[in-house]
Amino acid sequence: MKILILGAGQVGSSLATALVAENNDITVVDQNPERLAELRERHDLRTVTGHASLPSVLAQAGAEDSDLLVAVTSQDEVNMLACLVADTLFRVPTRIARIRRVEYVQYPELMRRGAAAVDVVISPEQLVCEHVRRVIEYPGALQVVDFAEGRAQLVAVRAFAGGALVGHELKDLRQHMPPGVDARVAAIFRGGKAIIPQGNTVIMEDDEVFFLAARRDIMTVMAEWRRVEKPARRVMLAGGGNIGRALARSLEAHYNVKVIERSRERARQLAEDLVNSIVLVGDCADENLLREENIDQTDVYCALTNDDEANILSAMLAKRMGCKRVISLINRPAYAELVEGTSIDIAVSPQLVTLSALLGHVRQGAMVRVHTLRRGAAEAIEARAVGDARTSRVVGRAIEEIELPPGSTIGGIVRGERLLIAHHDVVIEPEDHVILFLTDKRELPAVEALFRTAATYL
Repeated sequence: MKILILGAGQVGSSLATALVAENNDITVVDQNPERLAELRERHDLRTVTGHASLPSVLAQAGAEDSDLLVAVTSQDEVNMLACLVADTLFRVPTRIARIRRVEYVQYPELMRRGAAAVDVVISPEQLVCEHVRRVIEYPGALQVVDFAEGRAQLVAVRAFAGGALVGHELKDLRQHMPPGVDARVAAIFRGGKAIIPQGNTVIMEDDEVFFLAARRDIMTVMAEWRRVEKPARRVMLAGGGNIGRALARSLEAHYNVKVIERSRERARQLAEDLVNSIVLVGDCADENLLREENIDQTDVYCALTNDDEANILSAMLAKRMGCKRVISLINRPAYAELVEGTSIDIAVSPQLVTLSALLGHVRQGAMVRVHTLRRGAAEAIEARAVGDARTSRVVGRAIEEIELPPGSTIGGIVRGERLLIAHHDVVIEPEDHVILFLTDKRELPAVEALFRTAATYL
């Protein structure tokens, strides 16, 4: 597929890196020649220096025969205009734009064909807000991703001593569950290395366990690997920017929410926008302020400012002062890897969250949804089974009969409204949504090929 990426920042560069590895024809446009030179040195791709929305630049980049345009420059207006130019002058079939300003996203009619001509809007603020909201909803979860419109969820937890199945073999899981509850362990990471789960695999303390289950059963299954935690009630957010405001709005109907904002003017605007949240003016690293606001009785503390160092330090301070769980927004992925699992429970990288959403829309064919996990080390895939037993490699076959690429496992099948956990004798039917876990991203093309019909190869 011929893909045109506008913007060579962190997201654009990461997207180009991921897509080049999947044998796509990539062209990257940016105004910074140094960034483009670095990309060319590392990868086999084309680059064009220039303003991303100019017709002459898009023409030079090959927009007239591109299959997909992804606009991820730092300016929303440039991204929208580039999509409009690509549609009007070059008839690029699919156009994706990253839009940061929430006010643009609130008016879908702005994006329709004839206006901005954006087929898919990626809003980093909304994505990060949803990501954080999910892990708050499930105390103890490291990551939660939805499949099949939320009918199934893949959850990552860290196994703690005292968990019912810690120290036991995985084959005991099914017998240990209450009647009507089923789950499948998709992967285990031990010491940073992936372990493909087998029936005789023993869960050890500190293992990172990824399991698939129906939404209603998540908390029951989590209790098998860690102490059961009470649902969060009190949440404190440090930073009242776009992400902090959006998260407070989504939480305040169900949680007691406090927001700390340094700017008095911004705090006044937040107090007017929010209904049930308490807005405080102050420094999130002020020990006296945190003590006065009972940080030791707070269930979740989220550091969401634009400053990585401030987020890390304030989250560590909140944890030291007794907060049960702390989450820190960290823009530099290298920082996130360093601090997660220390005194900071969860480090959220907006770039990786955005990249995961972009990859899910960019990849075509039977791939319905692709989630990047463990900072890009693994992927969870929702693939649609098409064709019949004659034209498909998966339809009409039991899971044990399917030759999966190395490092991949099938976790479950969504059929209609039901989630079927992937036991060896389950047979895949047409239009099933198959949920797979892939520990080696290099095998993704093999997974995609597995779900193509014979007609695709003609």
